[in-house]
Amino acid sequence: MLKKIHHIAIICSDYEKSKQFYTEILGFEITQEVYREERQSFKLDLALNGNYCIELFSFPNPPERVSQPEARGLRHLAFEVDNIELAIENLSKHNIATEPIRIDEFTQKRFTFFEDPDQLPIELYEV
Repeated sequence: MLKKIHHIAIICSDYEKSKQFYTEILGFEITQEVYREERQSFKLDLALNGNYCIELFSFPNPPERVSQPEARGLRHLAFEVDNIELAIENLSKHNIATEPIRIDEFTQKRFTFFEDPDQLPIELYEV
């Protein structure tokens, strides 16, 4: 049966902008980058702390996807952080706005949201 999540695939509208966002701002490491001529598409494999987790794709003219409010399908990506204020401070240095910190009503843990370059909602969840 299932063992763990292998990866998350993201299709972006501006490959270089998204590559910079996920590597230089969020800190993902590039494990492989290939250009697939037949599809006119880049595929960027990204790892976090040595664990492979995101495939970032570029395709010519990808259609937009409804993201909010509460559209069907993938809702958001969530990343664990030790210190939410420090994570927000790092994002703000890159002019990335976050929502006000909220408290999970069931766990009492703090979290916030921000967006990637294509408005994909990303959550920071403090553990």
